Amino acid sequence: MATRACPPLAVPPATPLGAELAPYASDPARSRGRRHPELPAPTRNPYQRDRDRIVHSTAFRRLVYKTQVFLNHEGDLFRTRLTHTLEVAQLGRSIARSLGLHEDLVEAIALAHDLGHTPFGHAGQDALHACMAGHGGFEHNLQSLRVVDVLEQRYPAFDGLNLTFETREGILKHCALRVARWIERHEPGGVGARFLARSQPSLEAQLANLADEIAYNAHDVDDGVRSGLITLEQLGELPLIARFRDAALAEYPSLAVGPQRRLLFETLRRMLSEQVYDVIDATRTALQQHAPGTADEVRAAPPLVGFSPEMRQQSAQLKRFLFQRLYRHPAVMVTTERAMQVLRELFAIYVARPQEMPPDYAGSPLRERAVADYVSGMTDRFAIREHARLTGTRVFEPG
Repeated sequence: MATRACPPLAVPPATPLGAELAPYASDPARSRGRRHPELPAPTRNPYQRDRDRIVHSTAFRRLVYKTQVFLNHEGDLFRTRLTHTLEVAQLGRSIARSLGLHEDLVEAIALAHDLGHTPFGHAGQDALHACMAGHGGFEHNLQSLRVVDVLEQRYPAFDGLNLTFETREGILKHCALRVARWIERHEPGGVGARFLARSQPSLEAQLANLADEIAYNAHDVDDGVRSGLITLEQLGELPLIARFRDAALAEYPSLAVGPQRRLLFETLRRMLSEQVYDVIDATRTALQQHAPGTADEVRAAPPLVGFSPEMRQQSAQLKRFLFQRLYRHPAVMVTTERAMQVLRELFAIYVARPQEMPPDYAGSPLRERAVADYVSGMTDRFAIREHARLTGTRVFEPG
C-alpha cells in the first residue's frame, strides 16, 4: 500500500485570511437569517455572532465537567466534552480554510454540536432514551438544537440563542423522519425540511460532522492508552495506526526505547495530519466532479465532504477496534452501568417529585420532557451529588 510522507509534500494551498469565499461556501450575506429578526451586529458577521453566543452560554460552560469515555473522577487528563469540542473546532477551521469554506460557521457548529449531551457520555444518552421511550425518546443531537432554540434563557425578547438557520442546520446532523415532520409543522421550510427532501446540509455542516469523527477517534485512542485499557501494541494491528507508528520509528529510532508516550503522540499527530489532507483532497475531487456553483447547489448534490474510500475504510476499522476493545472493555462497562443507574434513578425521582427540580422545570406541564431537559443539562459531578442527596447512596465518588 502506497504511503505519503507526513506531512505530505503536495498539500492543497490554504485559503489565506481575508480571501474570498468559494462560490459553494455559505455566505453570511445570504444567510436565511434567524427565527426572531434582529439588527445586524456592526463588527461581526452573523456566524461570528452565533459563535460568540454559544461560547457565552451556560450549556457551553457545563461541557468542562461532562464526560467523553472516562468520568471526571477517573483522572484529570482525560478528555471532556469541552476539550473534545475545541479539538473539533480546530480541525474544522483548518480544513475549512483550505477549501474556501466559511470558518466562523464551521466553528459555531462545532462549538454547539455537543451542547445537548448528557452527563456520563453515551451511557447517559442511552439511559435517558430508555426513560423517555413513551415520551418521544431522547437524542443528544436533537437536544443540542433544543438547548440553543429553547432552553438557554438569556435574552428578554426570545427563548434560546436565536442562532442563524445555517448554524442550527449544522447542529441537527441526524433526525428521524417523525421528528423532522414535527419540526416542519412548527417551522415550515426550516431545519427539518432537508430530512424530508433527502437533501444535504451546507458544506460547513458536513465538515463539522466529519471533524467530530476525526477528533473523537484520535483522542479516544490517546485516552484509551493513557488509561491502560488498550496498548499501542494492540493498536499496531490496525494498518492506519501501524503505518504512522512505523514511519515515526523510522525517523526517530529512539522512540522505541523507554516510555511510549512520545511514540503515541507522534503516531497520532501523523495520523491526524494525513486524515486532514485526505479530507481536503477527497472533497476537492468531489467538488470538481459535481461542480456546485452555489451553496444551494450543494444541497442538491450527494454528500461532498468526506474521506477517500481507503481512508474511510481504515477509519471505520479503527472505530470498530475502539468499540470492541475500549468502549466495551469490562472496566468501562462497569462504569457505564453505574452511570446509567444514576440517571435512571434521578429520572424516576424527579418524575415522582418534580418539586426537587428548580421551578422552571418543576412547573412544566410536560413533566417527562422537563425532567429529561434538567437531567441532560447536568454535569457528571452534579448528577453524582444529586443522586447521593436524593437516594442516600453514593455510586461514584465525586470529583
